[in-house]
Amino acid sequence: MIYEGKQKIWADYQKEIPDDHWYFVRSCIRQNFFPASEKYFTEITKNVLGKDIYESPHHTTCGGIAYHCDTIPQETVMTIVARQFALMTEAGYENYAASCITSFGNYIETLESWHEFPELEAKIRDYLWKACRKEFNKPKYVAHSSDLIYKFRNEIASRAKFRLVNKETGEPLRVVEHIGCHYNKMFPSKGVGGAEYPYVLCGMVESWGGQIIDYPERRHCCGYGFRQYHVQANRGYSFSNTHKKFESMEPYKPDMIITNCPGCPYFLDRWQYVTAETEGKTYGDKPGQGIPVFTYEEVAGLVLGYDPWDLGLQLHQVAVEPLLDKIGIPYDPASKYLGVNKKDLGRPVLPECMTCF
Repeated sequence: MIYEGKQKIWADYQKEIPDDHWYFVRSCIRQNFFPASEKYFTEITKNVLGKDIYESPHHTTCGGIAYHCDTIPQETVMTIVARQFALMTEAGYENYAASCITSFGNYIETLESWHEFPELEAKIRDYLWKACRKEFNKPKYVAHSSDLIYKFRNEIASRAKFRLVNKETGEPLRVVEHIGCHYNKMFPSKGVGGAEYPYVLCGMVESWGGQIIDYPERRHCCGYGFRQYHVQANRGYSFSNTHKKFESMEPYKPDMIITNCPGCPYFLDRWQYVTAETEGKTYGDKPGQGIPVFTYEEVAGLVLGYDPWDLGLQLHQVAVEPLLDKIGIPYDPASKYLGVNKKDLGRPVLPECMTCF
């Protein structure tokens, strides 16, 4: 009975993700933090997997950060969302894929609200028409872009040049997955595995050879929390959240962290530097080294054999070279800080509290 109950719960949180034809919208902040991630999402889905992924040059922010920081009202953000759906409709698509989990939660919240309150949808349609003379069809399916990489994880594995395996020991890498809160906690039925057993990143890691590590604060917030960080006086709360996670995962000695949110990799990466500066402590398996943090697109790119610097890994605060060495991924140290046409971008000032390369 217990097993049957668990199977029923698991079945309730599975997603029938369409195979093709997606209208893709980027994140406003991911492009600034780790800009190559979205580029390689489209590279992998379009050019490696041969999928129809369309982007509109007229797409804008979804308004989610302003909404969650309480600087714009819900009806304003819904009108912004309605315009995005209008662009999708004009392009002839029905499947909507968002790169940002806050956008993903924002779109789901809007659609669920309109379902419960159709008069609100009518009001937003009127606002949109008055603002820019646009109309829209609601998407038949809304996904987060990590859902697509999850769906095609085994196909990516079949094309892999590298696996998440320690080349010296042959053992799977010990991987911490961190799911963004707005992916699975706002509307659990919309994420693979729900809030309790989210599997979207676990599935990727296991298909690519790694081992998922459980630890007590696995589902704890990364520390972003919007007003925890955007209000400068509150940033101690942001740091303390992230610090709590690292203290909790430390005994389990993870090799790497994989994330699916714009803010999560930024804070899990940057706050390790802050911890090293303020406490003289690092969490990697060697003194002075941190735990490298990756987006799921970066991990997919490494598995498929893309150059680490083309993937933008030089923008990470925590050095990625120890992880690349464990897997056996080649890289050119001299090319780390070269830009387009091999232009020398100059080396950043490297911290003394963490080992950098």
